[in-house]
Amino acid sequence: MEKGKFKKRLGYLIFAIILDAFANALMINSNMGSAVWTASAVNISTMLHSTYGTTLFVYAVIVTVVNQFLLGKFDGHIFISNLLFSLPFSYLVGFFSDIMNPLALNQLPIVLRIIVDVLGLIGVSVGTSIYQRCNLIQHPNDEMAYLLRFKYLHGSAGWGQLVSYTPPVIIMIICFSMTGHILSVGIGTILAMFCQGIIIGMADKVVVPSLKHHYSF
Repeated sequence: MEKGKFKKRLGYLIFAIILDAFANALMINSNMGSAVWTASAVNISTMLHSTYGTTLFVYAVIVTVVNQFLLGKFDGHIFISNLLFSLPFSYLVGFFSDIMNPLALNQLPIVLRIIVDVLGLIGVSVGTSIYQRCNLIQHPNDEMAYLLRFKYLHGSAGWGQLVSYTPPVIIMIICFSMTGHILSVGIGTILAMFCQGIIIGMADKVVVPSLKHHYSF
């Protein structure tokens, strides 16, 4: 990769990580339903009394290992890049969530909370689309959807995202069976399950279209 192109992709990557983390925090703080993996992490965090950042990072390490099994071989680049992405991203979500607490977004009228939540989902999807196409590093959760999309599901962003949600949904069911309540699940979670992959596919075409997917399994 040419030096100029690398710097450009790196800049987009940093922007995408910050956008994705901020958008995830918006969805958490609106309390109208987080993205599926984040909602699952919120429930684990509450059950184990751990911080969002730490929970998200440990979660990411586990998913990183699972991705190696999906690949069918050990890929050191993907393994290390997944972890490199997860560390700053996980703690940025917790950071943005904490600094937005004084805004009391969960106390806004319900219509405004839904708008904030939907904007968060769009931000998550756009951020994901950008950093996937940067072809440098990406979050293991999205790596899983990416592997499923291109290795098993004929390039379908919608199906790739939907199938990748099976583990966090199962974990939320387990959390509910153990605690009797479920957190951070709402309209945003339902929209994320069925629309996030579609929004990512749309963003691939209209947001920084000069960035292209580069996949090789």
